Amino acid sequence: MIRFFDILLSSLGLILLSPIFLIIYVVIRSSSKGPGFYSQKRIGKHGRPFRLYKFRTMRIGSDKGRLITVGGKDSRITKAGFYIRKYKLDELPQLWNVLIGDMSLVGPRPEVERYVKLYTPSQRVVLSVKPGITDYASIAFSEENIILGRAKNPEKMYIQEIMPKKIEINLQYINNRNLKEYFKIIFLTFVKILKH
Repeated sequence: MIRFFDILLSSLGLILLSPIFLIIYVVIRSSSKGPGFYSQKRIGKHGRPFRLYKFRTMRIGSDKGRLITVGGKDSRITKAGFYIRKYKLDELPQLWNVLIGDMSLVGPRPEVERYVKLYTPSQRVVLSVKPGITDYASIAFSEENIILGRAKNPEKMYIQEIMPKKIEINLQYINNRNLKEYFKIIFLTFVKILKH
């Protein structure tokens, strides 16, 4: 049943939000050099890799350095990208990932392979379900980049503190995954975005 709502809601989202997609795309292309979209290999259900799509918010080549974003104004982020990220608009293209079955609207956020390799056997349970656009961990750590921006060693803090906490929250959702939780997380995500 969750897959049915994933297809229904992602299809509606792609159709209804297409004018916003076009506006964001034009803003990105006109304000910085490079394509409007960005894709990155992430690890999905059962450890299978897939291409995750986003609106590009960073300068070309920024992903060749560190993988995590730090601070409220990471120097790699474009001016337009700052606002696109602030309101989570960069995540909208992932509706396509949901429609084609790589992701669900709700589920653990997919990580890059470098971090997945650090998972303990118990943490790898998060790979038993499809990754999602949003989840309880995303809501709890909506200011993650600001938290990391205050750290002396952002990547170390992410690996040793934030990532384990996010996985712990995700495991709680996986053990209680149902339609009620699915719609509750979608609702709470919209509330969190509007509060920004």
